[in-house]
Amino acid sequence: MIRTPLIFAGTADVCGKFKGKAFPLDQMERRAVSGIGWTPTNVQITCFDAIAPSPFGALGDLVMVPDPAALADVDYEDGLPPERLVLADIRTSEGAAWNCCPRAILRAALARLKEVSGLVLRGAFEHEFQLIGAPARPGLAYAAEGFRAQAAFCGTLMAALGQAGMAPDTMMKEYGANQFEVTIDPEDGLRIADTAVLLREIARATALRFGERATFTPILDPSGVGNGVHIHMSLIDAGGKPAGWSADGPGGMSPVMASFVAGILRHAGAIVALTAPSAISYDRLTPHRWSAAFNNLGLRDREAAVRICPGTSPAGFNVEYRAADAAASPYLALAAIVHAGAQGIADGLPAPGITEEDLTLATPEALAARGIAPLPQSLDAALTRFEADALVRSWFPAGFPEVYLAHKRGEIGALAGKSAGDRFAAYAEVY
Repeated sequence: MIRTPLIFAGTADVCGKFKGKAFPLDQMERRAVSGIGWTPTNVQITCFDAIAPSPFGALGDLVMVPDPAALADVDYEDGLPPERLVLADIRTSEGAAWNCCPRAILRAALARLKEVSGLVLRGAFEHEFQLIGAPARPGLAYAAEGFRAQAAFCGTLMAALGQAGMAPDTMMKEYGANQFEVTIDPEDGLRIADTAVLLREIARATALRFGERATFTPILDPSGVGNGVHIHMSLIDAGGKPAGWSADGPGGMSPVMASFVAGILRHAGAIVALTAPSAISYDRLTPHRWSAAFNNLGLRDREAAVRICPGTSPAGFNVEYRAADAAASPYLALAAIVHAGAQGIADGLPAPGITEEDLTLATPEALAARGIAPLPQSLDAALTRFEADALVRSWFPAGFPEVYLAHKRGEIGALAGKSAGDRFAAYAEVY
């Protein structure tokens, strides 16, 4: 059968979906210069395919320019077309970065971190997802039997990630029903988010090859566990050496890492609007779900907003931001975290206290005295915090915060009148 090899160019937009256009693969060199046409109002297409109020209307033109350095070409050797994806930047017709381009927004955050600290971010997104084709049964949490049931899928996914240029690390059957976790080795800078985008799409593509669907929804069933995205981060100096660890620092943090984390925690209540941006994200961000419910720093605590991970040497030391999920664009989530951390460094914030207890047992007054507060308990509340925080909004390009707020409030509006069960089902379908 005649078939033109195509490649899909896109970006993970405001709702975290990978959107763009396909073109013939042999045009890559030309398209990397000229790009492909894109429309400003596309940014306001919510995850439910409704168009939120847009300042652009039907006007304007943009150019989506593929980045050949961010290309994945995976041949499953099963007779079907390979999975070919390339990440792209969105630019104006004049060639400037568009103020709502997710990759440009992250680049600016990383440049700010470099400016205030001289350091580079190294990290990786750790993803959880669920397969929704096979029937779930009990007794498989973390079990070899549960892994064995999907061993072919797991092995194929790891091979596909390797073909896509990543370094696969671990794959396991997680606690939840048909839930799996996949990790990859860390990358530097923009590549951290690029690989997160590609990993999600390759996982979905691999599941389809096995007649199943992979959902990264924040929480599939409120009576079960959620699917988190844990963002691991370390700081690297100009010579490529770790700069985040200190043997004498609190929890092993160097002074610059301590200020970076302090900035994240100080602004967590506002940035969670970008890191956990669905209407059901906050059903997961509740106490005793092994996610995060407070703006606290924990030592090996899987209910802290930021966790200090095991590591007693410079090379192995990292911290993990846990108040995130895959409804977020990896670019926007990481940009918000990096800006908050850079703000902490710029402000010279001292090391935050480390919690090692169940915070739900403390009074609000006692927590406040330690600088700890609950995270927003709904998307609407998180958006209100983001909107009211002029400093946090100033980190982003002019016009972007307003676009983001309108988009997310449009998403909330699309759920009006739906039952709780219908809301969970709707997100399971789109993610």
